[in-house]
Amino acid sequence: MHDLPALARFGDRVATGLLDVTSDPAALDSTGFWAVAADYEGRLTCARFRDVRAEPVPAPVPGRWRGPAVGDWASSLDREAYTRGVRRIRAHIATGEVYQVNLCRVLSAPAAADADVDALTSLLARGNPAPYAGTIRLPRHGVEIATASPELFLRRDGRVVESGPIKGTAPTEPELLTKDHAENVMIVDLVRNDLGRVCTTGSVSVPDLCAVEKHPGLVHLVSTVRGELRPDAGWPELLAAAFPAGSITGAPKSSAVRIIRELETAPRGPYCGGIGWVDADRGTAALAVGIRTFWIDRTADGPPALRFGAGAGITWDSDPEGEWRETGLKAARLLAVASGGFDAAGTYDTAGTYRVSGEGPTT
Repeated sequence: MHDLPALARFGDRVATGLLDVTSDPAALDSTGFWAVAADYEGRLTCARFRDVRAEPVPAPVPGRWRGPAVGDWASSLDREAYTRGVRRIRAHIATGEVYQVNLCRVLSAPAAADADVDALTSLLARGNPAPYAGTIRLPRHGVEIATASPELFLRRDGRVVESGPIKGTAPTEPELLTKDHAENVMIVDLVRNDLGRVCTTGSVSVPDLCAVEKHPGLVHLVSTVRGELRPDAGWPELLAAAFPAGSITGAPKSSAVRIIRELETAPRGPYCGGIGWVDADRGTAALAVGIRTFWIDRTADGPPALRFGAGAGITWDSDPEGEWRETGLKAARLLAVASGGFDAAGTYDTAGTYRVSGEGPTT
């Protein structure tokens, strides 16, 4: 059995010495430092660690991570299925059922039996640095995640809670479309409503709307939604109100989730879930939306699989081929890193080309 010791790493902080693991969100209101992984489908894993220390992400060690070959990636939705899904969503929009749906596909490739997500994290930290990067390694509990997420799901500082939804992606700022701004505003309204369910009346605000953030290989539109939790609301209530994140479902959320179930053919797992930490002693926390996220799946028959998700927000103005290309833009750099397009000296293969079985090259 693959049984590396339990570990959690968030930025320059690493946690070791696993104490206990639970699926009860109320534990996050107790004591101690917790690593949190919530699958999109609702499985919650909260792991409390004894020792937390400052430690930079170690430099990549040659040979420590053996990623899949660039031609080994296969997609749960190929180009034809994905663009057909975009057209189906536009038909739902035309009948007034929904305004926006995030349509995702899961990419999979064989993983080495001894694959270690912490080794992958070392590569990602240099090949695709991200503000909410993290690792959660709990092999005995079926959680092995390495994320390079740029998106804040929930931040807490005492009773103040904040979300940073991303909607709108392009290679450069001039290439952002009117559609991208409209997407962002729709999701901001949804997040305001979600937080309003657990925050004091009148406390929910939007300090930043559609700010442009630059990330490796692309730009995003990012907004900030902030509120003050009601005295009777804790982690169970907050997660119930906000999960799953609006940016990776759509608006209205209930209709978007139903359409996602109809069109997507693979579970999202940690992708589009919530990944991060809670310091219950200090009343602080930061959970990322599980995008730009790899995970190792050892549950299926046969060898373990390395998985990665990519998606795009679909609106009435969406072009099916353009949305397909957006999923490729989001995936290209990270898949290149995971497949060896980045060396220990810090050199990234800027072509960023990967090949998904049966699709031809995608960049």
